[in-house]
Amino acid sequence: MIPDPAQAAAIDVPALHAWLREQRREMVDDLAEYVNHETPSTDKALLDAGLAWLERWLFTRLGAPARRRRMDGGRYGDVLVLDYPGSGTGPLLFLAHYDTVWEAGTLAAWPFTVVGGRATGPGVLDMKAGLVQAVWGLHALDALGLPRPPVRVLLNGDEEIGSPASRPLIEEAATDAELSLVFEASANGALKTGRKGVGMYRLHARGIEAHAGLEPAQGASAIGALAALVPELHALSDPAAGTTVNVGTFHGGTRGNVVAGYAYCDIDVRAATQAEAERLEKALDALTSPDPRVTLTLEGGWNRPAMERAETSGRLMALTRALARQLDVDLGEVTVGGASDGNFVAALGRPVLDGLGAVGAGAHARHEHVLVDAMAERAALSAGLCAVYASG
Repeated sequence: MIPDPAQAAAIDVPALHAWLREQRREMVDDLAEYVNHETPSTDKALLDAGLAWLERWLFTRLGAPARRRRMDGGRYGDVLVLDYPGSGTGPLLFLAHYDTVWEAGTLAAWPFTVVGGRATGPGVLDMKAGLVQAVWGLHALDALGLPRPPVRVLLNGDEEIGSPASRPLIEEAATDAELSLVFEASANGALKTGRKGVGMYRLHARGIEAHAGLEPAQGASAIGALAALVPELHALSDPAAGTTVNVGTFHGGTRGNVVAGYAYCDIDVRAATQAEAERLEKALDALTSPDPRVTLTLEGGWNRPAMERAETSGRLMALTRALARQLDVDLGEVTVGGASDGNFVAALGRPVLDGLGAVGAGAHARHEHVLVDAMAERAALSAGLCAVYASG
């Protein structure tokens, strides 16, 4: 059950904020140490080292969990699930991935720094600051003697590549959760109540090779057939419905004097609703080659379902806005094109609130940064939300 917004009045969010502002230096120190552990999605050794540090740090800040589970991610990052006791009926699930898009060695040329109130470094916004804020929010409740709800922290190391290993564990962890909180970055301060579903496809074309000068008519160009389909693919986009189709890469052929016998392209599809996702899936399955001698094969599928704004999202926003008003913050909400692990939770029909992480900009870019002054504010907001659930 989602608490009534009126219950926010019983939580002294300014007191939480004031205490967290006093701890800002330690919060930034924690963030610096976390960023200094490089955790690329494709480097299992670094992911293991980063997760080991995270578990030690969580013990320092929150104490020992009541239950600990670590699941082998295979060639992907492992998943760590820690259950902490508290008051309330069911756990709040904290979702935070620890992998980043940045390759090993990036830190050497781009170290963690704080200049002009901005902290920067690989992964600082997406999403290392979000976890630091979430943990410090819980730490603030402990420090001020306030109850905290049962919390389940799930850390996964494969989100940036689609959560192939962790998805079933995320879904399992969310099934009995009272609420799932995703500590991905905000969108210019706004929370994310809608996210597009993401599909990743590869379209293969197999034609007939031939000498381009001697016997061109004997060949059937895979490149030609596939290239003719690109406008058809892009025409499937419907911006008004929030649907985009993008052919991002195109490869084919062997030499300039050979009619291409093989080609493929990679297609990114995004849909804001399940209905649009189904339309796209049918259209992609129905593709036919303009040259009957060229055969098509479609691989891939939907990596994440759409996170449509649900009725529960409105009630959660009303509660969170009531908490934010105590800090004179007018909290907005948006639907964004990127996906997160929150998409999986929403598809189960479970309550989820996303974008509770850092305020900043530049995810996946060299200007990635977080606003240091906003860290205490967002930590206080998440702490206030937890306190409402702990108070029943």
